[in-house]
Amino acid sequence: MKTVAATTLALVGSAAAFQPFTTKSSATVSKAAMVEELPGVIAPTGFWDPLGLAAKADEATLKRYREAEITHGRVAMLATVGFLVGEKVEGSSFLWDASIKGPAIDHFFQVPHEFWSFLVVVIGAIEIRRAQTAFVPPEEVPVGQAGLMRESYTPGDLGWDPLSLSPEDPLELQEMKTKELQHGRLAMLAAAGFLAQEAVDGQGILEHLASMN
Repeated sequence: MKTVAATTLALVGSAAAFQPFTTKSSATVSKAAMVEELPGVIAPTGFWDPLGLAAKADEATLKRYREAEITHGRVAMLATVGFLVGEKVEGSSFLWDASIKGPAIDHFFQVPHEFWSFLVVVIGAIEIRRAQTAFVPPEEVPVGQAGLMRESYTPGDLGWDPLSLSPEDPLELQEMKTKELQHGRLAMLAAAGFLAQEAVDGQGILEHLASMN
């Protein structure tokens, strides 16, 4: 049920592995040295940027890259859970009169159109709020700097923490950010793998797991 979003976001988001700078770079400190200390940079790969995206990007672009990676990772985590839960409860009487069946990749076409209409409205509302929180209003953006993000904005921080999980200690917060990034990266790969596997043989992921026993 998350197939369309998962495919696009998994393939686009997994290339970014860096965090933008929140302060101006010093002339005596290289960009490479600074990014080594950012969330998501872990052993054994360290700062892994095989396409050289960071070297070609300025500070504002790096910030957009990190925002995109976090957003894609979060959607992919939801998509991955959606795959497994959707297949687990398929055929249940409470789920659209047990009319949803088969691998999750086919659920998209079986779910009533009303559900997708509702989902589009919800996602649209969330994206509007994110745009208002993270990005400079278009009328205030200088020419040639489309998509400029607010200086005070930290990528991924929309001010929504209903369970108060965000720690106050800087080191603990850095660790939590790294964990979220790693989970998101894994989820992007997992969602892409789920889609590919089900498209190849038409079997659900849970069916494959059961066949391994």
